[in-house]
Amino acid sequence: MHTRNASSAEAADASPTWPEDIFSVLQRFDVRQVPYVPDAGHSQLIERVLGTPSMRAVPLTTEEEGIALLAGAWAGGQRGVLLMQSSGVGNCVNMFSLTQIFRFPFLTLVTMRGEWGEFNPWQVPMGQATPAVLQAMGVVVQEANAPAEIVPAVDAAARLAFGSYQAVAVLISQAVIGIKSFQEQAAR
Repeated sequence: MHTRNASSAEAADASPTWPEDIFSVLQRFDVRQVPYVPDAGHSQLIERVLGTPSMRAVPLTTEEEGIALLAGAWAGGQRGVLLMQSSGVGNCVNMFSLTQIFRFPFLTLVTMRGEWGEFNPWQVPMGQATPAVLQAMGVVVQEANAPAEIVPAVDAAARLAFGSYQAVAVLISQAVIGIKSFQEQAAR
């Protein structure tokens, strides 16, 4: 029993490797611009981008700014990816029209909330609506529900976005990111 608890504690303390794996995919696709709204689910990836001279991490006030930024980056000859949480997808609905009108490659990585043991009731409505909202706005949705699914999903999404000038979103499940509780939040 003691060994099992030690293993569980070690697993909880271990940093996931998928953010580094995503970073490698972004480098392979020559991504230069990475706009983001600060998010715990993307924190390791954001830190990695911030420490890389070949990429520009751009903190945003709100997620829809990232769509316009990526349109401008593409017009200037650079590829980008928008990092956001599912709650930010609702902020982007009007701006998604840019991806259809200008037909530029748009890639976003969305960490999901409102599913898999969510502790915050405010996250549930948008978390549940995210796939349908994206699809209604013409965005191709790919889901990663386990760590092993993330790299293939991001690679396929980048190929589709940059090769076919499509708007593509990879939804990274809350089951991958982990869940929190109000008690955990209060303890911090």
